[in-house]
Amino acid sequence: MPKAKGKNRRQKYSYNLNRKRLYRSARRRAAPRIACSHIRHAWDPSKSVAQNLAEMGLAEDPNKAVPIPKKLLGMEVESDGWKQGKKTVRKPYVVNEMEYEASLPEKKSNTLSRDLIDYVRYMIQNHGENYKQMALDEKNYYQDTPKQIKRKINVYKNFYPEEYKDFVASLKQEKMDVQ
Repeated sequence: MPKAKGKNRRQKYSYNLNRKRLYRSARRRAAPRIACSHIRHAWDPSKSVAQNLAEMGLAEDPNKAVPIPKKLLGMEVESDGWKQGKKTVRKPYVVNEMEYEASLPEKKSNTLSRDLIDYVRYMIQNHGENYKQMALDEKNYYQDTPKQIKRKINVYKNFYPEEYKDFVASLKQEKMDVQ
């Protein structure tokens, strides 16, 4: 079968390319990006993975770091696997920083949408606890059933308990003022 025209042409050297930048970008793409910033900053590219992790005080192989005792018929038998020698940790600050970061409390990032909050407040303000009346309301655009509306209100109560209490208290105060 004949070759396509132009496929057998010799490659010409491109003078317009920055070879240094190409080489650097190729190295950056070839080396994986370490997600943990503490490990990334302490990483020495001239050493192997095992050496880098040993210097930081981290385990390369979890099976060797925390061996599982072998059991036969309910009796423990001493395993004659290789014993781990003491390794000097040259970069203990990496483990300390990671432990500190792990001990921080997790931020609650999930919130409800502004539309859902407004919807729930409107329904409670106009109908109180009457979910059947809420289902018939003209603002019920998605035609939620009474149980679905009740579930949405309970989600709002769980996410914002203080706001819900203040809102209900203000509604009771308004009713008292009207009477």
